[in-house]
Amino acid sequence: MDKDLERAIALSLKESQANTSSSRAISISDSEDDDDDRFQSELLQAIQASKTESSRATTQSVHNPEPLSQSARSTPAASFLSERARMERERLERLKRVRGQDAEDGGCISPPAKRQHIPSSEIQANGRANIASASSSSVPSSSSASSRTASTTINHIPTSEQLFWDGELRPTANKHSQPRQDEQSTFRLTEVLGLKSDISFAIIASYSTSVSWIYEFFAPSTPVIIVAQPDQSGQSTIKNILPNWVMTVPFLRNGRGCQHMKFMLIFYKTGRLRVVISTANLVDYDWRDIENAVWLQDLPPRSAPISHDPKSIDDFPSIMQNVLRAVNVRPALANMLANDHPNLPLQTISDLRMKWDWSKVKVKLVPSIAGKHEGWPNIILTGHTRLMKAVRDMGLRTGKGKAAKDLVVESHGSSIGTYSTQWINEFYWSARGESAEDWLDEPKSRRTKLSWPPVKIVFPSLKTVHDSVLGEQGGGTMFCRTNQWEALKFPRELFHDSNSTGGRVLMHTKMIIATYRPKKSIFETSSQSKGKEKELSDSETEPESDDIEIQNDPIGWAYVGSHNFTPSAWGTLSGSGFNPVLNVINYELGIIFPLYDAKDVERVSCFKRPARKYVSGQDRPWIQEESQLLRQSQQT
Repeated sequence: MDKDLERAIALSLKESQANTSSSRAISISDSEDDDDDRFQSELLQAIQASKTESSRATTQSVHNPEPLSQSARSTPAASFLSERARMERERLERLKRVRGQDAEDGGCISPPAKRQHIPSSEIQANGRANIASASSSSVPSSSSASSRTASTTINHIPTSEQLFWDGELRPTANKHSQPRQDEQSTFRLTEVLGLKSDISFAIIASYSTSVSWIYEFFAPSTPVIIVAQPDQSGQSTIKNILPNWVMTVPFLRNGRGCQHMKFMLIFYKTGRLRVVISTANLVDYDWRDIENAVWLQDLPPRSAPISHDPKSIDDFPSIMQNVLRAVNVRPALANMLANDHPNLPLQTISDLRMKWDWSKVKVKLVPSIAGKHEGWPNIILTGHTRLMKAVRDMGLRTGKGKAAKDLVVESHGSSIGTYSTQWINEFYWSARGESAEDWLDEPKSRRTKLSWPPVKIVFPSLKTVHDSVLGEQGGGTMFCRTNQWEALKFPRELFHDSNSTGGRVLMHTKMIIATYRPKKSIFETSSQSKGKEKELSDSETEPESDDIEIQNDPIGWAYVGSHNFTPSAWGTLSGSGFNPVLNVINYELGIIFPLYDAKDVERVSCFKRPARKYVSGQDRPWIQEESQLLRQSQQT
């Protein structure tokens, strides 16, 4: 984006704060109740607030207080400001006309929106992961050619529409690995969003966001709700940040944690909905210089809305609705409906499930919702216990006792946590699809003394970062601390190197590859540790006759999303098997789907397999605080 346009947006923000009260932060309750009466109450309150605020705003000028030079009037920035002033005048005139009307009739129909672009990836109707190759018929030949162009075209304007009714999972394009060594097809942000003129409404979420950058990808008249990271107070708020843009942030206890979800819901004028789950933040760096992954699926509108089913709490749309409530989208939606956009395709959060056809979505949605979750009905909807439920629902439970399948978990991420044998075994228990009830019923003294399970932590070594295209300066989004790595009981023996299948680029992708293996472990343990594991295993006596059937003989499963392999992201269990408690620090979101054969694993995995194990005494993870070069670049 040129500097004139950047200045224009900054002036627009400044003017909004000076001339209207709509930019004031609105404190919102952290309640997640979806009762229609509650929603209508919020809508009426937002309408009344809009009327009150407009009486003050109409007494002030809507023009930019700083006169533009003659040269500036001919620039795109001048056009932006002119358009903003015109829209603001029209908005105030509409609000004047609305004053005498009933509250439900407040606002007006938004002007025609323009369309945009989104990342894509998913699962075919038969349940198999659909990982398009470079020769895929779903991708125009121009896509392959354009992937070889210069970095300035990484987010080129799409020339044809690509629809993914069965879903698609792909790595993102970046300028340092074009073409990719593995010849995988990629997605640019413009390809994810599509043509600006086709988008009627969007809800987007990211941890790190460059508003001035992402604003470019939408038409100025398109209403957008953006979910962002709260400030240090951790209070949930909504705020108008640009014309037709509302920013909302969720509640974080004591300001601790992250809104780390990366997703998009793109509503098109044709009625189509595109659902996007990504590992990339909404900043140019994530879409240009490092590798990420994107899953998307297009959904057709239903011919007629279905009835609300309060019993449906575990399918993809129901969980997505819970996510929207948790991250404070509902009051932001009420604000938009009350101000200028009463005819949005999404009128209530519950519309998401009722108005679009989700029948071809085969992946399972796995969120983490920050907070304390107590009781079985609550903990199976979030964190690693939600992962456990999804694994079970797909028929991929390993079982227990002598007949249990062994599972190897390979977890790739960009941030390292503080680990204990108890937590990694706790996560591994859920990854196997085994009930947390059994885990919590084991004595804590036994749980804390278990050896490391067959888990590989895949993270770039110092050598890999040095050898990457951007070197140390490209490692600014990879996080491991010296005090973590050098801690006495840190699982250094679990670390394996991260190398992209696409080339010498670093990856921000969060991915888990979990596959069954022969019973003999590749992880050597002492006879004493084996005895303890056997004692724990043999004490479990769940009947072998299970109502879960394994179909098509999958060999494991894969996860892609925002979760790093950390307790903050996946949660920590406490309590008892009768009354379990899961404490989660972050908001996270991802998908899980079955892997059916070795080719599936090869196509899905973002990292080269088998991942090279760190050599003790030689290999060290990339640690930013130990990089003098990176510190110098950040200071300048």
